Amino acid sequence: RMHAMPSQSNPADPSLAVFPDNYAHARVLWKQHLSSQRKPVECRTFTVPETAPDGTPLTTDSVWIGPQTAARVLVILGGTHGIEGFAGTAVICDMLAELAHAHLPADLAVLCVHALTPWGYAWHRRCDADGIDLNRNCIDFDQPLPQNPGYDELRPWLFEADSRHRQQAFQAYIDVHGQTAFEIAISGGQYHDPAGPFYGGRQPCHGRRVVETLIADCHLAERRLAVIDVHTGLGTWGQGEIICDHPPGSDGATTAQRWYGDACTLPALGTSSSVPKVGLLDYAWHAIMPSGSCYITLEYGTQPTRELIEVLLRDHRFWAEYGTAAPRQREYPALVEDLRAHFCPDDPGWREQVLLQARHIIRQAMHGLLS
Repeated sequence: RMHAMPSQSNPADPSLAVFPDNYAHARVLWKQHLSSQRKPVECRTFTVPETAPDGTPLTTDSVWIGPQTAARVLVILGGTHGIEGFAGTAVICDMLAELAHAHLPADLAVLCVHALTPWGYAWHRRCDADGIDLNRNCIDFDQPLPQNPGYDELRPWLFEADSRHRQQAFQAYIDVHGQTAFEIAISGGQYHDPAGPFYGGRQPCHGRRVVETLIADCHLAERRLAVIDVHTGLGTWGQGEIICDHPPGSDGATTAQRWYGDACTLPALGTSSSVPKVGLLDYAWHAIMPSGSCYITLEYGTQPTRELIEVLLRDHRFWAEYGTAAPRQREYPALVEDLRAHFCPDDPGWREQVLLQARHIIRQAMHGLLS
């Protein structure tokens, strides 16, 4: 069995106690905050066949808080990318703590979905056990798979162990095609290389199936929606960027810009730290959203994009080399530490900013739904 990672929470600051130490602790926090709710709640659990490092089951959990007939629903998603779930858990539990002592408007409900990619959360990876990135998985698999020729060109260098040679190859590509094209080549999505990063898979994965089930069972296409998907690792340190991937000029984009103002960025217009991507989870929601609804990614920045790419490539090289034996390797704890440092820094100031900004943005979403 693996040894537990050392605690990264800050006991001196009780407000930061919503940041878990690991996936198991995240579920403890989730259950604790659900038990404090005095409003009507409906909980669901979705299991995956894989287990956590200690052999315990892995689940995605959801809760509906408020009236079943609510015409307006605030949706908070956490752990779309597994290891990014640490901040997702914190934001969800922080909101649940506030809801325990607050009154929801009569026509508003809240749906929280915790740990959409539980295997990645438990094993400190962004992807699931099959290497699938949920946030590239939402395509029509009955159609020809999207192509990414830039990825194919760069693929040999992604697994090059010599960082100097790798960076030289990357810079040569940037010199010819530009920085945006380079980032699209790496992170835009690819569908034929399970060992590589940003792999979209060949069929719907667990997290997508959970979302589609909730959309159908909760009749979300019939309700006005504000969806906030919590992510980390891209952008300026401590800044929660409000990223909108609705097409420019669409009802969803117009709604997001009205609710969140100039802080709302659009990758399609080049105003975001994120480049346009294929197969985003957003698109599953866009397809069912009624007018006056919107989906945003709340992306908390940490280290520069170059550092993000480097730590992810290191992770994929490591797992490609060792497979399921990766956690037993001597170098594994150092890799996990670096991944944790990138996606959920052990910095009280950064964590405080996550919670403060999330509270503000959640209030904006609620106000928008009710306006």
